[in-house]
Amino acid sequence: MGGLRAVWLGVTSADIRQNNRAHFILSFFGLRVVTYGMQLEPVDPELPISIRDEDAVSDDVPNARKIKKKTAKRLEKLTALQAKLYGDGRYAVLVVLQGRDASGKDGTIRTVFGACNPQGCDVTSFKVPTPLERRHDFLWRVHNVVPPRGIIGIFNRSHYEDVLAARVHGIVGKPIWMSRYDQINDFERMLIQNNVIVLKFFLHVSRAEQRRRLLKRVEEEDKNWKFREGDLDDRRLWDDYTDAYHDMLRRTSTKEAPWYVVPADDNKVRNYFITGIMVRALRKLKLRYPNADPNVLLRAEQILTV
Repeated sequence: MGGLRAVWLGVTSADIRQNNRAHFILSFFGLRVVTYGMQLEPVDPELPISIRDEDAVSDDVPNARKIKKKTAKRLEKLTALQAKLYGDGRYAVLVVLQGRDASGKDGTIRTVFGACNPQGCDVTSFKVPTPLERRHDFLWRVHNVVPPRGIIGIFNRSHYEDVLAARVHGIVGKPIWMSRYDQINDFERMLIQNNVIVLKFFLHVSRAEQRRRLLKRVEEEDKNWKFREGDLDDRRLWDDYTDAYHDMLRRTSTKEAPWYVVPADDNKVRNYFITGIMVRALRKLKLRYPNADPNVLLRAEQILTV
């Protein structure tokens, strides 16, 4: 008999929350699943990874009013947790922000990490390597700016440019950039073994939204100074970069240092997800303020009562 066939899909809530298997199955059939308030889960390299344009928008969030309220509460918690991290002094946190041009890296730093005390937060932007940096191994300049314990360090772009731009623009050959995946994993594993928590965010923006933002960057005086001709070159290489990002996520999302693919077409949704992950990660550290020296407290009490 001809006609339509009904297909039943068995999906449990555990699948949705643990490894996004449900999202993959439903997207395979052109369907979407809505689970409001769900947290982003780390990339599982054993599962298919989707970074299509439609993945740059998420239905898995509350409405705009609730997002604003929840994000504000998370930012308050982040402020308090960062103060404890600074006082505790046992851990450092390395945040890697990677994404296409105009994906929102600067906005994330300004909005999310603007909640942090500047004394306990460092931002490093990686540009084209200098002649001295090119004479060293590609991780030399990176290790030099890894945050010390007590500090949140943010990389605006990162060592991952050496498996992205270096690959897409043919700066190095395939044997070299292929070998760098394992070198990066080993490097990050070493950091983690030395109490550096590594959180990696791929800010995923769609082609249409990037176009809108780049046009705005050209037209507005407070933004057009950021514009560079290379932004247009990279846009023409969109598919090549997509392949490079896909391999980056698959080969370097580890249990110790996972990647999170953040839907970044909507800035408020982006901030909602990133603040949630930051708060969860810092809470897991069981941070505590150090004990005050009782002799100092006694001395202070004696002096201040006069």
